Amino acid sequence: MLTRREATLISTFVVWALGMQCPVAFGQSLLDMRTPKAPPIPHINGPKVYGARPGHPFLYRIPCTGTRPIHFSAMGLPSSLKLDETSGIISGTTPDVPGEYATTLEAANSLGNVSRQFKIVVGDQLGLTPQMGWNDWYSYYEHPTESDIREAADAMIKSGMADYGYQFVDIDDAWARKPGSSDPQLEGPARNADGDILSNARFPNMGGLTEYIHSLGLKAGIYSGPGPLTCAKFEASYGHEDADARQFSKWGFDLLKYDWCSYGTVVKSPGLPEFQEPYRKMSSLLEKQNRDIVLNICQYGMGEVWKWGRKIGGMSWRTTGDLGAVKGGSLPGFYSVGFANAALDAYAGPGGWNDPDYILIGTVGDANDINLPAKPTHLTQGEQYSYMSMWSLMAAPLFFSGEMTKLDDFTLNVLCNSEVIDIDQDSLGRQAKVVRKTPQEFVLAKPLDDGSVAVGLFNLSTEPLTISVPWSDVERSGTLMVRDVWRHESIGAFANGFSSQVPAHDVALVRISPQRTLPVSPAR
Repeated sequence: MLTRREATLISTFVVWALGMQCPVAFGQSLLDMRTPKAPPIPHINGPKVYGARPGHPFLYRIPCTGTRPIHFSAMGLPSSLKLDETSGIISGTTPDVPGEYATTLEAANSLGNVSRQFKIVVGDQLGLTPQMGWNDWYSYYEHPTESDIREAADAMIKSGMADYGYQFVDIDDAWARKPGSSDPQLEGPARNADGDILSNARFPNMGGLTEYIHSLGLKAGIYSGPGPLTCAKFEASYGHEDADARQFSKWGFDLLKYDWCSYGTVVKSPGLPEFQEPYRKMSSLLEKQNRDIVLNICQYGMGEVWKWGRKIGGMSWRTTGDLGAVKGGSLPGFYSVGFANAALDAYAGPGGWNDPDYILIGTVGDANDINLPAKPTHLTQGEQYSYMSMWSLMAAPLFFSGEMTKLDDFTLNVLCNSEVIDIDQDSLGRQAKVVRKTPQEFVLAKPLDDGSVAVGLFNLSTEPLTISVPWSDVERSGTLMVRDVWRHESIGAFANGFSSQVPAHDVALVRISPQRTLPVSPAR
């Protein structure tokens, strides 16, 4: 009997024949780097559709891999926007007239060129695809500094994560002042005479910080809550919502994570109206600002937030408690959180997404003892690929929360796969449906905008398992092409369905398509 560690030494990829009776084996090697290296010729990644409000500041860094220097150009770009041809950063002001502005992005270097359609939708909706980025919580907990955030932004560029579409750099709790603290870095009045919230000494220049993040073509996120204090007992927004919305906009933030926490002391026995009201209030105030600010509702799924989060102005909403605090059993904690989130597919779509919390791989802290130093994840390689596969199939926001300055090649191999991210960022905006769930296996299927379907075959058992999906289970028929999404390789044509041998706690992530709609991966 193989242990989980011994199973990672298996390396097989065999097509026995066409059809359901002849499975394909997806295995692992000692260091299972499934994502191919990006080719030297340019390849544009990221979403194909992007929402923005009329007349607001616009910032978008074209995610593009390939050998630099790369020359960028754009056909059909609105006249109020400009493109830096060297950096690929689009900036300016969105058109005042709502509408769809079809643009063709182009990238070229000495080895080749590529183009990609990109539609800017100017109107009421932001977040037409799930947000992507990094949040500091599981790295720094109650001790982030401005230097940490700047280094994370630098690492997002240097590591290449930004070239795959990661763009938000988010400050979580503990940036404000802490009432009653005797720590000289945290003490002092929480607000000035005008009622404006003040950052603590660890964040001496919020405006300068966002300006720096924006100079890289990235976006900045901030954190607060509707109660008097945040979860970590720092100043929050209760009674100062209007002032805080204005201040976040003035500082230049592009996302607000709004965390319930001490609001429970304001409303002792909340019902649905009380669950909704603080988020409705803040969303209406953010909409009045002269910039696009994404609202992430963080209240852990209370009152079935997925049923109304979009209606009161949320662009994403947490569906469960903190993933990092979930204790795993026979399966790591992300599985149980994923199972709960996966059942909510009917409520996700362009402009509003079910949020199962962050991707905790790489070097991460311990949410059950935040004073312990961060350390490498305990997840196996197969579990990490399963984690990223599940989140992408669920059209979840993709926020990494490990230490950006300690990124390793394997973590980047999991986070930075263009075809996996394309599944998450697909413009159809459908969350995968649960095809099958048993104690041994979990199957998800997500329809995509080109008529293909992404399917994840997850082995929940402690032994290798052959998992099958007949075409009828994914509402398809005929002979279809199957592609290994992680390895960017075509497996073959299958007439009735597909089977794969999947190692313990691992996944086979495939894209099933008529031959004419198979994605074209860059040459390598």
